[in-house]
Amino acid sequence: MMTPGTPEDLIVLAADGSIKAVFEAVLNRHHSLGIREISYRVILQPDHDPGVLQSGHKLLQAQSKNYRHGLTVCDRQGCGKEFRPREELEASIEKHLSNHWGDRAAAIVIDPELEIWVWTDSPHVAEVIGWPSGMPALQHWLRSEGFLAEGQVKPNDPKTALQKAVRLRKKRQSSSLFRILASKVSLKNCIDPAFLKLRATLTRWFPDAAPSAD
Repeated sequence: MMTPGTPEDLIVLAADGSIKAVFEAVLNRHHSLGIREISYRVILQPDHDPGVLQSGHKLLQAQSKNYRHGLTVCDRQGCGKEFRPREELEASIEKHLSNHWGDRAAAIVIDPELEIWVWTDSPHVAEVIGWPSGMPALQHWLRSEGFLAEGQVKPNDPKTALQKAVRLRKKRQSSSLFRILASKVSLKNCIDPAFLKLRATLTRWFPDAAPSAD
């Protein structure tokens, strides 16, 4: 339990409810991330991706004394500056964050959007979506629909692919679906650059001497 006046570990500013759900699930899996158990809070940016990009640092400004570290998270797709690379967008946000946080805050811009983190070869993906015959059948369907080329690991249009797969299984794409996926899918197998940056940042901030689990 935190003592009065003691800063908590992390505050995360999420662009939408799905990102919020994913981070709440992932941050609970500290062993899988290879970090110590942390105290955290995830809040929503009312203006979604453009808001995180343009004014997220202002929302977190007042929290710099209440938390040891801060994160902003948004999608590149829909942020209003899609023509700029992910790294440039992150650097721009971090420059503004540094005015009040110094080097204690970071920005994660998911390219193109959150759904790219969903598509791994984990059998849990097919299970949660409700796809019959498991992951091989789901990957075959992705290829037959043109979402996945031979040799590709992730669909070229991850959002549309997930929407169509979920709709075919008569499920609803919601924050709870993302939360379930984030609580089950292996974190070791995600090779998305934004996720790798997230993991590296968290392990730098909250190192754990114990070996990571999946």
